[in-house]
Amino acid sequence: SSRIHCDVPNSVQEDKQKVIFVTYVIAALEITWLFVQFSITPYLAKRLGFDTLWFGYLQTTVGIIQLLGGPIFGRFADLFGARAALSLSCLASVVYYSLLALANSTTMLFIHKFPVVFMHSLPGTQMVVADLTEPERRADALAKLGLCFGIGMIMGSSLGGTLSTQYGEHFAACVAAVGSFVSLLLVLKFIPQHTKTQSSQDHNNGKRSIFNLGNIARLMKFPGVMKIFSVKLVSGLPSGIFQVMFSIIAMNFFHLEAAHNGYLMAYIGVVQMFIQGAVIGRLTSRYSEKSLLLLAVAMASFVGLTQAFMASVLQFCIVVIPMMFSLSVFNVITDSMLTKSVPSSDTGTMMGLCASVQSFMRTVGPTIGGFLYENYGVPSFGFIQFMVNAAVFTFLFLGRRAEEHRD
Repeated sequence: SSRIHCDVPNSVQEDKQKVIFVTYVIAALEITWLFVQFSITPYLAKRLGFDTLWFGYLQTTVGIIQLLGGPIFGRFADLFGARAALSLSCLASVVYYSLLALANSTTMLFIHKFPVVFMHSLPGTQMVVADLTEPERRADALAKLGLCFGIGMIMGSSLGGTLSTQYGEHFAACVAAVGSFVSLLLVLKFIPQHTKTQSSQDHNNGKRSIFNLGNIARLMKFPGVMKIFSVKLVSGLPSGIFQVMFSIIAMNFFHLEAAHNGYLMAYIGVVQMFIQGAVIGRLTSRYSEKSLLLLAVAMASFVGLTQAFMASVLQFCIVVIPMMFSLSVFNVITDSMLTKSVPSSDTGTMMGLCASVQSFMRTVGPTIGGFLYENYGVPSFGFIQFMVNAAVFTFLFLGRRAEEHRD
């Protein structure tokens, strides 16, 4: 009987590893189709007569819809399990890309964005990974999801550029719709109905409302959550604005065509993959999460300063390396700290809230970014990032010194 007892944990562990591996594959596929769409939408919008301002409104619409959907999707995942949540997300993607394939007017381009309310494959996969890994290995496991993001970014950007150049934007959107259907089949076949421990499920079954905002806001009251969440929002906003505006910057400031823009995105993806796959795991095993957070914020401030003075694509390619380092470390560490600060029954809701920070940036980013770009040019993004992150670094550093004195 002792042998059986030894084998059971092993087989459970193997099953967990298999589910995590399939989750990584689903994440990579879903991000691929998303980047196919990213690489065709600006050009399709331009052809349908959108200017920079209207393209900004389109981005803002997506941001608002996802901002509303994020925490509710996370809550849905906590209550009904990973399979139901990821199936909903993949199904929404199929509808989304199918509508994009049919988009032949400005109205249709706006309408096709509505399924985005349920499209949260990244927080969905993050919840599965967070549920199935031990707290001490969580940052590394979440970083590996970032590796999938990089793979998806490279494949999607290259594929989107190639397909739309060869066969047109509508065909590229059809390919994405079929791809998302494949993801849906993978979810139904391999993802278990629930990934949480039994006690966490029982804990959630007592509070079955998805739309209970009190339940979502309650997470902010756990020790340290409000502080890290505020840092995530404030420190991440300037780089978020730059990312939202990047397709416009690439088109108008660097004068890149669709194919070249695809190559640049692929290069950024390679850098991100290397950092998330080879660097973050080593850092998290050696240094505390608080030290790494300080490092990421300091680096973001330095990156802002270099962005303010860059003038060519080549210079930007050099800036990308510290930029992706600070972004990757910052996102992985804040996500990891936040999921560890709440009970395991709430990891989905917490990931939904983390995702809504990104959506918030997509909501306010185009408006603020458009204003800054038109009035002060590209360097203004860098200077603001430099100042905001320098302030956040000072706040965190002094807070840490005070903690050390108290100890």
